[in-house]
Order: sequence, then structure tokens, then C-alpha cells
Amino acid sequence: MSTRTVFRGPAFRSPARTRRTARRAASSRGMAWLARAGLVARGLMYVLIGVIAIEIAIKGSHQQADRTGAVRLVAHTGFGSFLLWLLVIGFAGLTLWRLSEAIWGGPEADGRKGSKRLANLARAVFYALVTYGILKYALGVGSPSSSDTQSQDLTAAALKHTGGQVIVAIAGVVVVAAGLYVMYRAYQLKFLKHLRMGAASPRTRNVVTRLGQIGGIARGFVFGTIGVFLIIAAKDANPRQAKGIDSALRALAHTPLGPWLLVIVALGLLTFGVYSWCEARWRAV
Repeated sequence: MSTRTVFRGPAFRSPARTRRTARRAASSRGMAWLARAGLVARGLMYVLIGVIAIEIAIKGSHQQADRTGAVRLVAHTGFGSFLLWLLVIGFAGLTLWRLSEAIWGGPEADGRKGSKRLANLARAVFYALVTYGILKYALGVGSPSSSDTQSQDLTAAALKHTGGQVIVAIAGVVVVAAGLYVMYRAYQLKFLKHLRMGAASPRTRNVVTRLGQIGGIARGFVFGTIGVFLIIAAKDANPRQAKGIDSALRALAHTPLGPWLLVIVALGLLTFGVYSWCEARWRAV
């Protein structure tokens, strides 16, 4: 008579059971908490960028109106170290949330479409890079590169290759198109499908709607501006023409409308930051 040993430990779980466990983790309260913490962190970043941009328009501040400037502004507050670690946790949460949606799909009806998953994967990679930059700064081993430096370095690397001008030009067109798409979605209130505000008052729903609409249009406008400068950099074969958020915003102050256009866009970015906080409260995750 032979005896059989049946192994039922964690190391011998079936692939199907492992997938179910991972899916439950992706839709757990912990993941929802991380996602909402991330939206709060994103909101703070946009609010600070908006405030810095307003200071540039009014006082000619030399502070960078991008993530690097916002992180440094946070670091110089009385609770700088603590707040930096909260930003690290928040953006790490955004990374994990978007990665889970890339793997399992989002909660909306079309959340499992391949295009949606690919977009969420791209967001996860972007937020992972942001998390890494802030983490380095929090640990005191380096500061995140400015958006201008990143844009110029990537453009210079592309221009070194055969057909680099075409690649940069295509990238510029894609960024302009993305900016216009973001503006269109904001204007058409497409973002409302992600919110669950049934218990909110009509006035609250109206305020959140306007915050998302105005903020989204401003955000898309900035993306489009960055894309235009990429196209110019491709045309001139000059990586210095490429601009990140900071230089793109500063360029707005030199238009015929003067610093007022920068103030308007800055207020829009600040508005998007406030909307992100509302999203942290009512977003379906």
C-alpha cells in the first residue's frame, strides 16, 4: 500500500488560482486607497505648478514650473521630508493602480479594450519614472531632471540618428494630437463617466464638472504647446528648441497677450489640481 503526499502550500497554487488572487488584490480596498492617494499627490503637483507659473507671470520667478520645481517647493516647507515621502507613496500608488488596469482592465465598460490597457501601461511607466525621481530626491541621492532637460536630451538623442528629424516631428504631431484630444474630452465632459457622484448634491456635481472641464482644457493646451515646440525642434534640427512644461509655460508670457495668457493657463492647471482632489473622492477605482 503506497502513500501519497499532497502538497497544498502556496508554492503549489495553480495558475488560475494565482490569477484570481492577483485580480482580487487589484480590486481590493488597499489598491483603491493607493489610487486615491496617488490622485491627491497628482493634484498637489498641479496646484504647485500652477502657483509657480502665476509667480513667473507676475514676478518673473526663476523657480521651475514643472514637477522638479514643485518637488523642490515641497522640500523647502517645514514638513518637507514628510511630504516628499507622501508624494513617493502617492505616485507609487498611481503606478500600481495603472499597472493593474493595464493587466486586468479598468472598471468602465470599455476598460478591457487593448487600446485602454496599452494607454494605462504607458501611464504606469510614466508614473514609475516620476516616483523614481521623487524617491531619489527624498533619499538625498539626486534631484529629478527638469522637464526641459528631459525633453532636450531625448530630442538630441533622436536627432543623432538617421531620420531623427522625422521621428521628432512625428513625436511632436502625436503630442499635439494628444493635447487636442485631452481638450476635446474635457470640453465634452467625457471624464464624468469615471466619477460616481450619485450621493453628491447637484451644486457639488456642477462645481466638479466645471473644475474638470476647465482644468482638462488647460492641461491639454500645455501638452499641445509642448508638441508645437517639438515640431519646431525637428524643423530646425535643434534640440534646444524642444521645451518641457516650464519653458512652454514661460513662452506663453511672450505672446501678444503677454503674461495674461500665462496667468490664465496657470489658473487652469491649478484648477486641474483641485479637480484631481475631487477625483480622489469620487473616481471609480
